[in-house]
Amino acid sequence: EPLPRQVTPLFARRRFAGRPRADPFCRARYAFCPTGSALPEMRETDVLDVYRLQAPVWEFRYGGLLGRLKIMHDAVGFRSSATGKNYTMEWYELFQLGNCTFPHLRPDTPAPFWCNQGAACFYEGIDDAHWKENGTLVQVATISGAIFNQMAKWVKYDNETGIYYETWAVKSSPEDHGRVWFEAYECSKFVLRTYQKLAELGAVFKRIQTNYTTITLFSGEPTCLGNETTLFGPVGNKSLALAIRNFYLPFKPYHSVKEFFLNLLKILEEVVLDHQFYLFYNLEYWFLPMKYPYVKIAYEEIPLPNSNATKLDM
Repeated sequence: EPLPRQVTPLFARRRFAGRPRADPFCRARYAFCPTGSALPEMRETDVLDVYRLQAPVWEFRYGGLLGRLKIMHDAVGFRSSATGKNYTMEWYELFQLGNCTFPHLRPDTPAPFWCNQGAACFYEGIDDAHWKENGTLVQVATISGAIFNQMAKWVKYDNETGIYYETWAVKSSPEDHGRVWFEAYECSKFVLRTYQKLAELGAVFKRIQTNYTTITLFSGEPTCLGNETTLFGPVGNKSLALAIRNFYLPFKPYHSVKEFFLNLLKILEEVVLDHQFYLFYNLEYWFLPMKYPYVKIAYEEIPLPNSNATKLDM
């Protein structure tokens, strides 16, 4: 049996009153959710199969390349017995991964500028080839139409209040009992939240192994430095503001896989040499005193929830 995994971070993820309109400056090479639609209302007596979907990040462009490194994207699939229709539901970046991981530094704006919103996408159909060829498409549960409709209401709430993507998780050490300072907030966490909600609503999950990609930084206790106004405003802390800006200076958001990972390696070199990282989380900047092994990309087992799962806001 896998060891219990700490899922409650010390610095919890904020929920917001609503989703702000994205700034026109933020642009994506690939349109977000181009064929998306609203979640339909199912017949309460319908029976739906629930599928675990997983494929390498950017599989649509680079095939299974990143799957070899176990850098995977996660989603949930549904199949209605009443209509025979299939559906896919996922959560990902509005403006690609680089924009969520690193900010833009604009010459006319002292503060780093972030294009880091993420959102849910729901559309009809499951692309079997996409998920099966280099990844996973497996049934994990069966639910009623009534449970699906309740889940749909929760998805709307989750999507309107949990709006910012976060690439990094931060822990005190690689050990299982290491303290979680910050949790990541990305596609796999949405899938885990969805499974958790379905379990709360009565879904019974199969006992199969499920693994997810995590990118974790290792740090001593973080220090909150302030928000954009207190750091970069007219009476802000100029020395800290300069240090943060200089930290991100070499790392503009990139759109290609090659550029993104080459520059990710550069920033990790700074982390290792200088033992420091500036994290933007909950609209605040945090200083992380970095510790060995600094960063780890892992493909961790996280069990499917029990049907009597207690409520947990992940």
